[in-house]
Amino acid sequence: MVRECAGGGRNQDTNTKGKMTAGGQNNYAGPQTKKTASCRNPFNNIKVFMFCHGLLQLSQLLLTGYLRSTISTIEKRFGVSSQTSGILSSFNEIGNTILIVFVSYFGSRVHRPRFIGFGALVVCVAGFIMCLPHFIMGQYEYDKSHASVYSNITDVCQPDISNLDDSNDQCVIKMDKENRNVLSILFIGQILLGIGGVPIQPFGISYIDDYASKRNSPLYIGILFAMTIMGPGVAFILGSAMLRYYVDIDKIPANEIVLTPSDPRWIGAWWMGYIVAASVVAIASVPYFFFPREMPQEVTSEGAEDSKPGLMDAIKNKPDPKEQVSLAEFIKVFPKVLLRTLKNPVYFLVVMAQANLSAMVCGLATFMAKFLERQFTITASFANLMIGSVNIPGAMAGIVVGGVIMKRFQLSPRQCGAMCVICMLCCILLALPLLFLGCSTQQFASPNADPNLSGGLWHNVSECSSHCGCSSTAFNPICGSDGTEYISPCYAGCEVVSFDEANKVMNYTRCHCITAEGSGGTATPGTCGTRCQHLFLPFMVLSFLAGTLASTAQTPSFMLILRSVRPADKSLAIGIQFMLLRILAWLPGPVMYGSMIDSTCIQWGKRCGSKAACQYYNNNLLRQRFIGLQILFEIVALILFIALYFVIRHKDNVPQEAEKDPESHTLNEKKATVKI
Repeated sequence: MVRECAGGGRNQDTNTKGKMTAGGQNNYAGPQTKKTASCRNPFNNIKVFMFCHGLLQLSQLLLTGYLRSTISTIEKRFGVSSQTSGILSSFNEIGNTILIVFVSYFGSRVHRPRFIGFGALVVCVAGFIMCLPHFIMGQYEYDKSHASVYSNITDVCQPDISNLDDSNDQCVIKMDKENRNVLSILFIGQILLGIGGVPIQPFGISYIDDYASKRNSPLYIGILFAMTIMGPGVAFILGSAMLRYYVDIDKIPANEIVLTPSDPRWIGAWWMGYIVAASVVAIASVPYFFFPREMPQEVTSEGAEDSKPGLMDAIKNKPDPKEQVSLAEFIKVFPKVLLRTLKNPVYFLVVMAQANLSAMVCGLATFMAKFLERQFTITASFANLMIGSVNIPGAMAGIVVGGVIMKRFQLSPRQCGAMCVICMLCCILLALPLLFLGCSTQQFASPNADPNLSGGLWHNVSECSSHCGCSSTAFNPICGSDGTEYISPCYAGCEVVSFDEANKVMNYTRCHCITAEGSGGTATPGTCGTRCQHLFLPFMVLSFLAGTLASTAQTPSFMLILRSVRPADKSLAIGIQFMLLRILAWLPGPVMYGSMIDSTCIQWGKRCGSKAACQYYNNNLLRQRFIGLQILFEIVALILFIALYFVIRHKDNVPQEAEKDPESHTLNEKKATVKI
């Protein structure tokens, strides 16, 4: 007999003499006590757990996603390449990948909410570690020859001053030491982020699917994924807000800050976001120490017939003690279990399709803001704001729509496969025009660049500025009256700088390398820009629609995984899924995109004589490779979803073959009419 309490849970009848715990002990607390505790304790409600878990995953991904919102800023601040920043972005998956095997083993054997809480605390500590480089480093030095009325040295052409090259041994040694210290701290923080995040999503999803009703489980998981994807969205918005403040706002007075956010040398306060995000994670971790190890099964209006077998059923049915293998035995047999799981064709095809989409999403999330900055000459703050307020909400809406469609129409496995195919096909059709929506690189002049990638956009000014004694590390872009962007007034041959009443640079004159006005042209501070901002709006609209359609397939594909394995193997299957996604997508994805972006660099910056962050890219080549890689991942995912559809259709048409094999746990165990 079952009674339904006010919280929506399900309790045993008061005649029940006790409750079987995980250790096999009969723990009797009395009928009235049990009923009161279950009905009045809000932590015995799966809806409360779902809300708390969505909040935690939001805050966790707020912290882990914040690095992606500041990736271009960190590159400029510490002089690293996109490949290095891509490795840094994916480094948290290393510790996560190693420990995910143990999560698969422990599954429902541990107090899952408590493990999630402890993991969140580790994530919090990692967040505070990530901001340490700012406090151990000195002030940001963007250009020692910056033009200012407060400085005796300006960045104009001064024939009587020797070359201001700072590539001496002492400078190189100092830079190498600083880079090692900074990167070591950031990599340690990323590893801890991965370790702390190990139990959060697998334990949370399996816990929800165990105690939610079969009818509500897809919707709950869809909402959970939607709340989860809000984390990166909030991270980009947080990054947008933080990057409006100067990086050393805590070290120098505001009236001494001469750069503006539109200046290519501007570095925002990237470190402040880590403090905010880590604090939010700490608060979100508290409720998990109050949730029970086992929760009453949710009952919907349809009653007990709507419930599904889960962890509670496994406990009540007293599984064979022989199944409780030791950790050493589990590690020994894990390769066999992995192989057996991958033999499930539905499981394998879904995971491979998700791996392609995840690699694409990781690369886009890491470098999309930088791509928008370069393509449309917008600030890092505005690029982050657009991603956080347009792209991320679009993906979130797609996930929710996918869950609602599944709940509303009670899709069969074959219909889920068809839905994934249709969504990916429409996504590809919308992404193709993005190959042509972008800006070419502006005409620029410098003493050296890669002529093979410049495509005629680069002008060599080595001869006309050879007498000026320019620093090899100078980077103070100005826009000449000839429409060409020069990397500094010195390399433009400018001899005079004028200031306004606020002591800011107004213009440069007598610039001998600028030939628009004969003997000497003029220039204004700042970049010339790409002058094609009118393409930014259609680009964002198509990007929004493509991302929304791609994410609509997330919930049905994930539910195919949950329903393609036995309930007892659910935690293990989820663990294997996340392990494969980390190895095949989350680890290599950002590195692939970072290496691809570096391959389009025309001119690298210099710091102490060594290569630093890229200053100019071939925008056409960057757009073709960046969007092309995205479309390639989507095409492979489409092919895998098509194969998945035909596999499910074959299983639906030949159900008797699955019944002959006791080891087979296919989606059509109860014939094709079974609904997810």
